[in-house]
Amino acid sequence: MDQFPVVVVGAGPSGLAAAAQLLERGLRPMVLEAGPQAGAAVAQWHHVRLFSAWSELVDPAARRLLESTGRSVPETAGCPTGAEWASEYLVPLADALGEHVRFGARVVGVARRGRDRVVDAGRDSEPLTVHVVTADGEERIPARAVVDASGTWGSPNPLGGDGLPAVGERAAADRIGYRVPDLGQESARYAGRRIAVAGSGHSALTALVALAELAREYPGTHITWVLRRGMVGSVFGGGEADQLPARGALGLRAKEAAKAGHVEVVTGFRTSSVHREPDGRLVLESQDGHRLAPVDEVVVLTGFRPDHSWLSEVRLDLDPVLGAPTKLAPLIDPNAHSCGTVYPHGADELRQPEPGVYLVGMKSYGRAPTFLALTGYEQVRSVVAEIAGDHESAGRVELVLPETGVCGGSGVFDAPQEAADGCCGAPALADLTLSTSRVGP
Repeated sequence: MDQFPVVVVGAGPSGLAAAAQLLERGLRPMVLEAGPQAGAAVAQWHHVRLFSAWSELVDPAARRLLESTGRSVPETAGCPTGAEWASEYLVPLADALGEHVRFGARVVGVARRGRDRVVDAGRDSEPLTVHVVTADGEERIPARAVVDASGTWGSPNPLGGDGLPAVGERAAADRIGYRVPDLGQESARYAGRRIAVAGSGHSALTALVALAELAREYPGTHITWVLRRGMVGSVFGGGEADQLPARGALGLRAKEAAKAGHVEVVTGFRTSSVHREPDGRLVLESQDGHRLAPVDEVVVLTGFRPDHSWLSEVRLDLDPVLGAPTKLAPLIDPNAHSCGTVYPHGADELRQPEPGVYLVGMKSYGRAPTFLALTGYEQVRSVVAEIAGDHESAGRVELVLPETGVCGGSGVFDAPQEAADGCCGAPALADLTLSTSRVGP
């Protein structure tokens, strides 16, 4: 197998770090990126500021590679935006990797050479084949191993509360967005409008803070925050107890925006349908028949999910709930863990039944949220050591993540409210003292 490269799918932070680790161990990486540049997904949320500092965003092997080629590594103490992370780190790192990175190369399939998923014979002796589509056509690349660092950015979760698009959601696509709005470019779309924001994670908090600032400038702007959970609970995060200060501050700013009256919070609302009014505005209806006031725009920030479709001919062992590697899933279940309580993990948890196939980076978390770059860098260090035959190093996984300041996990629902009202309780308007007033019966 030594004559074949290790194919890394995705030129994002984890994928490029894997390539740097492979080079350092004398192995030949081939990074295949569907987009036109390094960090193509990051470039799409260029306006969003990370809550990790530069020291937590640069992989050690990548740093050594950059420094060996005379390129500087950001040393500032602040937290960069997506644009800064891409331009000051990811793009230079891809340049340093040179011919080992190919852009405009979309992976559409991975298989064992000459064998479909059913065939047992030869799975240890034949190379993997990576099926790629480029502007010049199709090709198959033999590989000794495949490291899937393709992420989840291309597969956002829908608005529908049951995990599928709500009735009418697709038809209303012109007024529904699935990314944090770039108000530097899209302010006219949202200023002075009624906006519904669905989601309870950090992306939703980021959007709420940005839209609340817009509301201060344009008083007619009204924001309704739609939560599936039955109570506000720990949705604002750990605040000052968060070991990532910028992450804690984000939650505090979102809480202040809500307290200031810029954000109306609706809890216990699981969207089942989207109706278009004669004037074009949208009405969200819950599974219980409750309707919100019409809105001009809907921002859906309900997380992401992995795309395993192009891995259909290799043997995977994935958790049926999260879509993460089975051994990893219990460590990252959002009903039990925050990102600061994820146990150290590496090649052992990430390897698949198909020899030489590993899922790393955000994709390894499946539908679980709150993935940190530090996690991806330690994952690929361990996986590359395993591919190189250094099993001792691969098994020596050391990773201490910053605590979120929130005990337990994010949870899909808040148990106390569910126990009181049942899963079909009516949605409620919530103020930030956590008292509620009923909407509907």
